[in-house]
Amino acid sequence: MIVLLRALKALFPLLRLRRWVLSVMILLGVMAALSEGLSISLFVPLIQNQMSSGADEMMGKLGALYQGVPRETRFLWMGLSILLCVVLKNVLSYSYSLLMQRVSVSIGHRLRCGVLHQLLSVSQGYLDTHDSGKLLTTLGTDTWQVSSAFTVLAGMAINVCMTLTLTILLLLISWKLTLVTGCLLLVISQIVQLLTSSVKQLSRQATAANARLSQRILETFHGSRLIRAFVRESYEEDRFDAASRNVSNIFWRMERVSGLVSPLSEILAAALLLGILVVTTMRAPGQMATTVTFLILLYRLHPRIRQLESDRVALSAFSAPVEEVKRMLDETDKPYLKGGVQVPTSIEREISLENVSLRYDDKENGALEDVSCSIKIGQTTALVGPSGAGKSSLINLICRFYDPSSGRLLVDGIPLAELDLAWWRNQIALVSQDIVLFNATVADNIRYGKLDATQEELLEAARKAHALEFIEDLPDGFKTPLGDWGMRLSGGQRQRLALARAFIRDPEILILDEATNSLDLISESVIQDALEEFGHSRTVLIIAHRISTIEHAHKVIVLDKGKIAESGSVNELLAKEGLFSRFYKLQLRKTASDRLLQPAHAST
Repeated sequence: MIVLLRALKALFPLLRLRRWVLSVMILLGVMAALSEGLSISLFVPLIQNQMSSGADEMMGKLGALYQGVPRETRFLWMGLSILLCVVLKNVLSYSYSLLMQRVSVSIGHRLRCGVLHQLLSVSQGYLDTHDSGKLLTTLGTDTWQVSSAFTVLAGMAINVCMTLTLTILLLLISWKLTLVTGCLLLVISQIVQLLTSSVKQLSRQATAANARLSQRILETFHGSRLIRAFVRESYEEDRFDAASRNVSNIFWRMERVSGLVSPLSEILAAALLLGILVVTTMRAPGQMATTVTFLILLYRLHPRIRQLESDRVALSAFSAPVEEVKRMLDETDKPYLKGGVQVPTSIEREISLENVSLRYDDKENGALEDVSCSIKIGQTTALVGPSGAGKSSLINLICRFYDPSSGRLLVDGIPLAELDLAWWRNQIALVSQDIVLFNATVADNIRYGKLDATQEELLEAARKAHALEFIEDLPDGFKTPLGDWGMRLSGGQRQRLALARAFIRDPEILILDEATNSLDLISESVIQDALEEFGHSRTVLIIAHRISTIEHAHKVIVLDKGKIAESGSVNELLAKEGLFSRFYKLQLRKTASDRLLQPAHAST
């Protein structure tokens, strides 16, 4: 419980609750508690008026309120006073509940936005090394749980106020009997505490199981084509069944334990009330009125105590989500790429790497080792090498998704880390081999490269990417929804849209990470023409395996096992008879074979 309250306290700065909101909530809670206490207190002289003439003396000043009221109408006025207090108490409680729920909804919204901001602010390495299912659970589920925890905690506050009010009245009636009752209630509380501890442990298990289930769902959605291709539907259903059953079992165990709290508390409380009634009646039969009054107060107090116990259990169940959200929002244990402040007017000379090494997660073997090279502005540079050679790692450094483990990157002699990060990335358009399209229209996906693009710019970008032809054939043209991940399009069509998205950005630097590999030879030839036109006087960095993509490059950098094996123009490297020459000849044979198999009119 202490850990949970500390976690909620740590979240309060993010919640940005205004002081007047907290003040109003506290005021409403206190006034509702006082109204509750007053309504109960007025019940006492009401009962005593019917049972004993000594009621006014016992109740003192409270009973004296009705001294001037005729005895014939005193009962009516007492009843009206009680009704007024009950109405006031419920109006205040309703107002408190409305404000509490409004604040809770606002908290959930702010937490979700805060977690998303954190995910977009941390370095790419953090996202690459963390379970996406767990991150999704934290963003989509745990933030709701935290707002619910606040609701429960706020409800506990008003219950505590009412519990204190009723307890004070009990002490005024009989402090001895109240102390005995308190000791017995403490025993009941300890019994419930045992259940609370079990629920807390199960809550952690439930959070972890939910994260695994979310991961299973994500992998099933993303791999749906592979699942069907390998006829693994039954296998995936079995795996999902196991993960889902695990979640169900944990929640069932948690509900089974937490469900014991209410009936167990009620049974023990009923036994306590009956015991008090029997003992006091046997020992002091003349004090029946006081006993009945005490029992009425205790009866009204018991639901409050029971609710507090239930809230304790609920807060224990929320402890794991609260810790997860707190951990996600903690900025002290996560890597961030700090942007610089320099904003050059233009990039004129080159991007250079000086003795750059890159290691992921402190692995012994780095993705790049002591790489030094330069990429001339306004020229096309091709990166060539076998899989795992470090080509994509070099792109990651240039886009500044990662910072080098050692060495440095310079842009016109300025360290890349000193440049404004947003400005630098705005100079780049990246077309990756893993095409990302959103569940939006064709136009929205292309405009993602430039949100304020005009219709003319949209059409021109689609034309340059040779996507206009198939877009106009779609049912609603540019307004056609693409569905999840753009799966309604072919691979080549998706890549053309990605190229159009890059073209509309009108970048200084265009990076193609194997972006034309899924195109047929005819489509690739058309795209090459577009790239040559678009890349004129621009910096183009290409990762590709096809000769047609790299043969017009001004410079080729050949990577092997994280190091630069050779670099130079295509002709220079062919003359060396090295790694590039072998790669070139192999690709020539493959291209010749592809041309024999290529249909006369291929389309994608």
